[in-house]
Amino acid sequence: MGIYFSGGEFASGISSLRIADGVIIEINGEPDAGDEIVDLAGAFLAPAFMDGHAHPLFAGRESQGPQVNGLQSVAEMVAEVKRFADENPGVPWIIGGAYEAAVIERGDFLASWLDEAVTDRPVILQAVDHHTVWVNSRALTVAGINSDTPDPEGGTIARNEDGSPRGTLREPAAIELIMRCAPTRTLDDDIAAIAWAGERYLESGVTATCDAWIEPGMAEAYIAAADRGALHIDTHLFFLAQPQTWRERVAYFAKLRSEITALPRESRLRARTVKFICDGALSNGTAALLEPYVDDPTTSGLLMWSDAELTEAALLFDQQGYQLHIHAIGDAAVRQALDVIEKVQGANPMWDRRPVIVHAQLISNQDLPRFAALGVIANFQPLWMYLDPMNKELIAPRIGDERNNRQYQLSTLVKSGARISYGSDWPITSYLPLAALAVPTHRQSPEALPADGWSPHERISIAESLQFYTEGVAYQNFEESRVGALEVGLAADLVILSADPRTVSPHAVSALKVLATYKDGQRYIPTPLL
Repeated sequence: MGIYFSGGEFASGISSLRIADGVIIEINGEPDAGDEIVDLAGAFLAPAFMDGHAHPLFAGRESQGPQVNGLQSVAEMVAEVKRFADENPGVPWIIGGAYEAAVIERGDFLASWLDEAVTDRPVILQAVDHHTVWVNSRALTVAGINSDTPDPEGGTIARNEDGSPRGTLREPAAIELIMRCAPTRTLDDDIAAIAWAGERYLESGVTATCDAWIEPGMAEAYIAAADRGALHIDTHLFFLAQPQTWRERVAYFAKLRSEITALPRESRLRARTVKFICDGALSNGTAALLEPYVDDPTTSGLLMWSDAELTEAALLFDQQGYQLHIHAIGDAAVRQALDVIEKVQGANPMWDRRPVIVHAQLISNQDLPRFAALGVIANFQPLWMYLDPMNKELIAPRIGDERNNRQYQLSTLVKSGARISYGSDWPITSYLPLAALAVPTHRQSPEALPADGWSPHERISIAESLQFYTEGVAYQNFEESRVGALEVGLAADLVILSADPRTVSPHAVSALKVLATYKDGQRYIPTPLL
């Protein structure tokens, strides 16, 4: 017996589809006796969405702390932290996120504001860019951060005029000064976080994701989640290589990769990628630029790796068969990433390596053709392709309008022949594909501003975005022979939407509903809330 779908619209222009035993077995055929018949009643059936760059474990962890995401004032955030602290007196450290840094000029939040809510325990809040944290005075004291504490290499501590720390720290090297003092999370907490994130994905029509920030203890949590049946969707782990620690973790990454490779296929866990972070974020002035920042001409941002060390690490991991997934936001970081990929391809034997540069917000004109020439996949976050508050209030004043308006050159890259995949970067921004799907088409705010769209020449069609959310991510994940399209023999990972997003107004796409999600042919049934 199978399931037979008809009576609706299909992403591939077909008229019916039949699945059985978790795979698509027939297109444009007739139902068999005993099949479950699903009348789509005009709804739209497509391959399920896939997320090519995200941090679901971080999202799940944040769900277990104060919920400051979306709040638009310091007072609201402080009140939410106080509410959580009062309701959880036994929690030794209060950790949550993700707050909107743009509500304060330059995003420098004060520890004293959080002190109004909590003084007896450390508080750490992640900003929406996840390159910045806001902490209270107790956290600074526990970590021993004071006027004499130097900025770590590759990170910054925001300071008052007298040199004392304000309460805002930027980039992993600085954030680690506090996080290394935080208590170790329990395995059960992390398994619950992974399960929670998977359910949110399935509700939204997503059946595959990645975790693009795997540090010690995180892969073990995913392996345990897979073993306990708490890993609900396909998940690809990206091991984080950092300048200070990558050499000592080579053997550790190899051990984890072997363990995950040895898991049964139904475990849904994969690990073949190493993640590098070349720079920070434009919003806080740490993205690496070819020309100085407008608001501070003394800096061009931060390159986290030297060219020599990044090349050495990339050569080694490529030799070991890892895919390279490189965070690069500023045009200097994008160039560094492209240069390193080119060196790797010239030095190491040829293989199907599929390197990825994620974010690629600002690319110099001379580097645009290099993506296609080098076979580099550009992984974009479609929800970011409008003038949001972060762009208007934080980024544009730092880099100037000319560079600000050259961000997200999506259409240009598509026309160049470069491969594109999409990712949410959740929990930095929403995991909901329908919230993001049409943004590269209208390139406007939810209020339809600006009237002509932001850099309208970079618009693409919704049909192209659907492809980048499905086939594009499948290709990035080396999974195009198993998922990502409506083809006989591929997995029955499907989503049913209330209407065809290609035929409604672009601004109406975000209001469409996910009517059903099928993972391996099984319809997702939400877990009842306790």
